[in-house]
Amino acid sequence: MPSLKDYRDRIASVKSTRKITSAMKMVAASKLKKAQSQAEASQPYATAMAEMLARVAASLPADFAGPKMLVGTGADKTHLLIVVSSDRGLCGGFNGNLARRTRKEILALKEAGKDVKIICAGRKVFDILKLEFSKDIIKTYTGIGQKGRIDFSSAREITDFVLNQFEDGAFDVCTLMYNEFKNVLTQTPSAQQLIPFKMPETASDEAESKAAEAGPVAPYGFEPEESVILGQLLPRNLGVQLFRALLDSAAGEQAARMTAMDNATRNAGDMINDLSIQYNRARQAFITKELIEIISGAEAV
Repeated sequence: MPSLKDYRDRIASVKSTRKITSAMKMVAASKLKKAQSQAEASQPYATAMAEMLARVAASLPADFAGPKMLVGTGADKTHLLIVVSSDRGLCGGFNGNLARRTRKEILALKEAGKDVKIICAGRKVFDILKLEFSKDIIKTYTGIGQKGRIDFSSAREITDFVLNQFEDGAFDVCTLMYNEFKNVLTQTPSAQQLIPFKMPETASDEAESKAAEAGPVAPYGFEPEESVILGQLLPRNLGVQLFRALLDSAAGEQAARMTAMDNATRNAGDMINDLSIQYNRARQAFITKELIEIISGAEAV
């Protein structure tokens, strides 16, 4: 049975931990507001741009020889996965859920006979995936948003690397894996195909319903040519969608950390209460034992 000193030391240790988790919760809450406003501001623009490209692509003639980013390379052999996570932990299952979703995607592609290449934007997903897929990781980016704000330059750096790889024929299909920020309590691991361009199913369904309500739409007129416009918009869309994923990941990280630290603080409080009860019981038993010994000694005299 632990001594009274052991109980006191453990209670003091848990109280110190509770102070740390409570402070981390407050810091995450203060950072969340700014990150959430950035993420929510980027979502309408990214969604509208993808919907616009989908409408433009749908209006093109069937024999249109568009850019490779739209029509693809004609092959489906090599897949590039861009996985966006956080650099730090202590945020619950935020990174673990994304890593499991990515691992499932990688194994499914490999079972289908595809080659897989991985770009990790974030230290945590790299630490997890390197244990099993170290040979498939071709590039890792860390320290994104380290100064408290994510700039478009971070997304542009990754975008330029991806575009260079695509021009060199290093892959055929590019998919973005990230935690989509729904709200403070929900961050959903999501996959979005970027090359060749493919409209997400949910947004595509919404666009079709809106088009049906609006009635017939006149075909688009292009100035300059379609290939020139799409050649500029498709690389820009890649950067915009990647920038949105970075912002969603940053907001989701702070939300997940705030929730995790709140749960840890509550659990620490419950543990302190349980340890205090055990300490009082042990102290009462110790006092009772001493009284019995004193009474027994007095009766013996």
